[in-house]
Amino acid sequence: MIAYFVPAIAGVDQLIYDQVALHTFLPVFITKPWGLITYMFSHVEIFHILFNMLNLYFFGNLFRSFLGNHRVLPLYLLGGLIGGLAYLLVFNIFKTSDYNMVGASASVVAILVACATKIPNYEVGLMFIGSVRLKWLALAVVVLDFISIGKGNEGGIIAHLGGALFGFLYIKMLDNGTDLAQPLVWLFNRRVRVEAMQSRTRRSFKPKKSPLKVVKSQPEENKQLRLDQLLDKINDRGMESLSPEEKAWLQNMSQE
Repeated sequence: MIAYFVPAIAGVDQLIYDQVALHTFLPVFITKPWGLITYMFSHVEIFHILFNMLNLYFFGNLFRSFLGNHRVLPLYLLGGLIGGLAYLLVFNIFKTSDYNMVGASASVVAILVACATKIPNYEVGLMFIGSVRLKWLALAVVVLDFISIGKGNEGGIIAHLGGALFGFLYIKMLDNGTDLAQPLVWLFNRRVRVEAMQSRTRRSFKPKKSPLKVVKSQPEENKQLRLDQLLDKINDRGMESLSPEEKAWLQNMSQE
């Protein structure tokens, strides 16, 4: 997971790169602040984007299965944003020239570390190595980044570490009831906005009590329909969105 800076490109490619890259020199950054967002969606070399996208596909799907589809993009953006800010801060403290960077590595590392923090003992298979628990894989990535400081690509390494730190803190705060990505979740997910509005409507609306008690007959539950609904819920929001009753119902269904 490498973020490149100052690649050897020229002509039109250089012009495009100059617009989408994240620049460290503040006078340049101020004229191109969008680089803080566009850099995490830009790559120069084919193997750079291929490696990042393979990792994003695997760990993004793993993250989605536990915490829901609606949190993947917000975490990607916030991880890249924190990684980019860490890169800007460090290079403005220790460097005076303009360096620039592109790559999704900070965002991908944020998702990897978030997965490892949430499900540390989950095992993944690595080629030539075998099964490794996520916590050891994430720790190895962070340690290798620290070891590599001073040996080139410092910009990418600083961005990795910023993304990793955010991924860790995001899960810890989420477990304590604070979702740092909630504003972006609300912005990107129409269902979340609709449910929030419906929740406010239910709290504000108090129906009058009827003197008559109406008893409605409950139709027989359609197991297949409910199963499809719960699977859709898991795909959209993750396993943790299920209530204890829903988890028990799925468990019973799996044993039938």
